[in-house]
Amino acid sequence: MTNAVRERYGRFARQEAPGRSALYEEWALGVEGDPAAQEVLARIPATHRQPPLVFAVTRMLGAPLAGFGRWRDFLLAHADDVVAECTVRRIQTNEPLRLAPLMPVLSEIDGPIALLEIGASGGLCLYPDRYSYRFVDAGGGVRIALDPDDGPSEVVLVSEVRGEMPEVRMPQIVWRAGIDLDPLDARDPRDRAWLEGLVWPGEAGRTERITAALDIAAAHPPVLVRGDADQRLDSVAASAPQGATLVITTPGVLAHIPWAARQTLISRVQALPARWITIDAPSLHDAWHPPVDAETWPGFVVALDGAVRAAADPLGRWWEWRTAADDLHA
Repeated sequence: MTNAVRERYGRFARQEAPGRSALYEEWALGVEGDPAAQEVLARIPATHRQPPLVFAVTRMLGAPLAGFGRWRDFLLAHADDVVAECTVRRIQTNEPLRLAPLMPVLSEIDGPIALLEIGASGGLCLYPDRYSYRFVDAGGGVRIALDPDDGPSEVVLVSEVRGEMPEVRMPQIVWRAGIDLDPLDARDPRDRAWLEGLVWPGEAGRTERITAALDIAAAHPPVLVRGDADQRLDSVAASAPQGATLVITTPGVLAHIPWAARQTLISRVQALPARWITIDAPSLHDAWHPPVDAETWPGFVVALDGAVRAAADPLGRWWEWRTAADDLHA
């Protein structure tokens, strides 16, 4: 199993970390060449052995943001704790910036809105009405500034808009809920540390953004339901307030669900009296209409009820409105 660890961490160091986190690149390269570190990581189930997950766990447990030698010393000294924690943890990246490319889609839906997120993690993507937005051009010039009704938020989401700028307005959210296999509580110090630790070292601004969003979620906790969405979706959806439009979001979660279960969940969402907003890789399912060419499509697809609306960076750093027929295949 150490061969699998060595190959996985080497691939991460050369293909995934460069340009995003020099420290994670160093740690992964170190693991690739260190049999003792590989032996520890081989004890972790393969589905919980991803470098970002392991690195985040070690940081949560106290590993310093230092070179590989010090990280290795920590790993070997706390091997049992690292293995145990990785075995029960999963990557739960909760990036509120993903809301930026969803805002024009939310703007198409009249309020009041009951917002339900599948794979909600700590619920940070359940507050589109509590964040400020700065939609900018390629040079950083502000095209549209949007703030909550009570003034600018501590969370400011800056996203580049390429091409046409559609209408965006603040949604009227009257109820917010989430379903997750292991929901996180923004009021719990350990859960907060976990979410903050999922930010890769070197990603400027993300830790501050997530910390500020956690403060908002802690002050106004959403309804977070533990369980499998396939089993809990109908009952949670039924608890949404009457008179509100139920909007179900699946931002980035479908990739973590096996293909057959993913198709079943999509069918269950589509069968409900609700609107469905998603931002996903184009190859994740075939519910897009019109169909999207996964080989040429840039980034992820943003869609409303499966109808393609935009191309977007997976974390919301940029997006491009694409509703013209000629745009849906380019």
